[in-house]
Amino acid sequence: MSKKPNKKRSKGRVGIIGLGIMGGAFAKNLSEAGWHVAGYDMSAAACKQARRAGVEIAGSAAELAAMVPTIITSLPKPKALDATVRAIAKAKLPRRVIVEMSTFTLEDKESAERILQKAGHVMLDAPVSGTGAQAKTKDLVFYASGDRRSIAKLRPLFKDFGRASYDLGAFGNGSRMKYVANLLVAIHNVASAEAMVLGMKSGLDPQMIYDLISAGVGTSRIFELRGAKMVKNDYTGVTMKVSVWQKDMQVIGDFAKKIGVPTPLLTATKPIYEKALAGKYAEEDTASVCAVLEAMAGFKRGKARAKPR
Repeated sequence: MSKKPNKKRSKGRVGIIGLGIMGGAFAKNLSEAGWHVAGYDMSAAACKQARRAGVEIAGSAAELAAMVPTIITSLPKPKALDATVRAIAKAKLPRRVIVEMSTFTLEDKESAERILQKAGHVMLDAPVSGTGAQAKTKDLVFYASGDRRSIAKLRPLFKDFGRASYDLGAFGNGSRMKYVANLLVAIHNVASAEAMVLGMKSGLDPQMIYDLISAGVGTSRIFELRGAKMVKNDYTGVTMKVSVWQKDMQVIGDFAKKIGVPTPLLTATKPIYEKALAGKYAEEDTASVCAVLEAMAGFKRGKARAKPR
């Protein structure tokens, strides 16, 4: 376990299970905002980084749950969620509120909720709208759904590591809203790359393309966030790994198919993400679809002919 908590912190105690790109940013921001944060992750490197930010590191999910009344989970796979909730339920602790912020299927979330409810706990389905870069700057939106009293009580917490939080009502509505948001993210990301490659191959300077699109009607939040990486042609500063994003794409596609909604634009993006996954970009940022499209266009960066005056 890490160093003892700072006695000056008085806002309350919160735990975070999953200290990756998103969860690590949550932990750092909440710690800096005055919360006593306990964290747990299977990655020693993630724990080491969180400890540097003032986070108290627990030895297991159950140990963390014994330390705090509220637990945020930000996990990469459904199996991790299942193992986490079973460990918490088995610990036979007093009532805890578990705020599940990952992107999983409704079935995975509902299964987790049943396990926790049977053990006397409350689980909220509260996915996050935002990238890893936005998480660092607290530019996140929380789609909370489930127990309304718990959501209302947690608003001060949400405010300290996000921009806005919404109560979407019944459990599961948070995930439904996240599917809608991520569908647009998937499309806007590839559309941004397509526009960048069109401009660059025509001879325009990539920075000029970024600046002028950002200033005009064709921009989007995703273009502004991911376009900067496309300009630099550097995808190592990861805000969302291609390998993790593929899981989200599958969840959205399966959900749309289940309820009978055609998604022609989402479907059109899949081969581009698959090329990024199969190539050297699997563990790099999803903005790397720009590099994929550059290769498909037979374009190699050189000196741009047209720059702003």
